Amino acid sequence: MSYDPDNVFAKILRGELPCKKVHETEHALAFHDINPLTPVHVLVIPKGAYTDFADFTANAGPEEICGFWQAVHDVARMTGVEDSGFRIVANKGADAGQIVFHFHVHVFGGRPVSGSMVRPARD
Repeated sequence: MSYDPDNVFAKILRGELPCKKVHETEHALAFHDINPLTPVHVLVIPKGAYTDFADFTANAGPEEICGFWQAVHDVARMTGVEDSGFRIVANKGADAGQIVFHFHVHVFGGRPVSGSMVRPARD
């Protein structure tokens, strides 16, 4: 699958669509999910054009990979869920529930998280 530069996250990165920003670094942007599943539900996206986890790990450089995962940790700390606990999820592909094909990680927290948090399949 090739990267679509018109996906919603690419538009957010270019400033064409708004977001409720939590954190931004050289390598990542973090913002609140518009349909949160938990009190803390933040998306962290790399600034590079990667479709999914496999694309990111295969093609991003070590500094970008490290910077991205540091931003994920920063979000957990900044949102107050680092000590109480949080879940990180990255869906890869349509069968896993990936809707936007720009690699991203969900940071869930703010309450006990158990079981599946997958949204129902769309028709």
